[in-house]
Amino acid sequence: MLSTTVGTKVVKLLVIALSVTALTNAVAEDGMPEVELQTVMEGLTSPVMLTSAINDERRFVVDRTGYIYVLDAEGNQLEEPFLDISDQLIEFQEAFDERGLLGLAFHPNYQQNGRFYVYYSAPLRDEAPNDWNHTSVISEFKATQPEEGMRSQSNTTDMSSERVLLEVDQPQFNHDGGSIAFGPDGYLYIALGDGGAADDVALGHPPMGHGQDTTSLLGSILRLDVDRGWPGYAIPQDNPFVVDPRGLDEIHSWGWRNPWRMSFDRATGDLMVATNGQNLWEAVYEASEPGNYGWNILEGTHCFDTQNPNTTPPSTSCDTVGPLGHELKLPVIEYPHLRNQGDRAIAGISVIGGYVYRGSAIEGLQGRYVFGDWSQSFSQPEGQLLIAHPTNSGSEGQLWSIGQIQVLDSYILGFGEDSAGELYVMTTANTGPTGNTGAVHKLVPAQSE
Repeated sequence: MLSTTVGTKVVKLLVIALSVTALTNAVAEDGMPEVELQTVMEGLTSPVMLTSAINDERRFVVDRTGYIYVLDAEGNQLEEPFLDISDQLIEFQEAFDERGLLGLAFHPNYQQNGRFYVYYSAPLRDEAPNDWNHTSVISEFKATQPEEGMRSQSNTTDMSSERVLLEVDQPQFNHDGGSIAFGPDGYLYIALGDGGAADDVALGHPPMGHGQDTTSLLGSILRLDVDRGWPGYAIPQDNPFVVDPRGLDEIHSWGWRNPWRMSFDRATGDLMVATNGQNLWEAVYEASEPGNYGWNILEGTHCFDTQNPNTTPPSTSCDTVGPLGHELKLPVIEYPHLRNQGDRAIAGISVIGGYVYRGSAIEGLQGRYVFGDWSQSFSQPEGQLLIAHPTNSGSEGQLWSIGQIQVLDSYILGFGEDSAGELYVMTTANTGPTGNTGAVHKLVPAQSE
């Protein structure tokens, strides 16, 4: 069982402004403040996110292995998990796995109804093709009803309250997506990857790939009304395929490879989605609008060829519209893989989506997108903390400037935001969901020597 008390660790991070060459000559961040990482929870296995309910000072940490843990308002880690669905998950691959308990979202009216939603990887259901890998489940739970007070005050879950909203079968173990979040419109958004393997070409993938196949939920971000359509859900009537029979009603946007992670800017309502590239490019999109986000016609801003994924084809060799006639949308942030770094200062392996900072503790971060990259190396943990600023957001086709905050001695798995808008980063020393090196760190202002 995890320790109920955690000593505070502080690691000073000197923000380093670095130049980066991009398609539109995005420039480096400068004038950034120093920040520190304050360890607030440790002894976890594979923490992937942190979140809070509205007006709730507690912080809820999702561990991929099937647990949600609570940090109370005083910063104490509660020994009993808020949720334990470890017995409902698939059996993990120890060396590396992308499945598990991946997402948590509290209902906007959680203080009144005690409802929350999770995304997890379950064993393959009977109705699925028998040579596929597993089934992704999106479920609603309710917090335990205490003898006195509201459900929302409880630190445990009523396990009998599970209501399965959606089951999506997955052909491979990777590219689950897994982020879920409520938008400012009150609807639940659900990010699904393309089904796995590579290039969106493998067992169970259609010829055009799941990213471009709008008759499949895979490779899409869904948008559901969970307050209607009981016991399931209702479809928002302005979802793009409600009036277009060529796609499924649940889909809000498509053309996604593996959206890992997404978040709403609490000030503007903008939806930020980071999606893992194939072999050459990582990208982040401002994806509030429905539409086609390009995969596997594009990898970021670049043409993509499934037959030659290690080479970027000429820009004239691919379409600018998808098979249904929608113009392909481009990212606001892009950086290369290590094998494609060239003379660029920033490169990585796998983008980890973060948040636009709207807290009050670190004034210099205000309005800037804090995100990361899993590691600079597969063989040893070298996660990168990155930052971007929408300096060119008013100019179509301009990429945001990016900079590197620091290289850590851990792999970065995810980011989190509490009810006050302060940010956290989730790390581990292992490539797979094993051990107890997982930790949660809060971004705080650097203390002067």
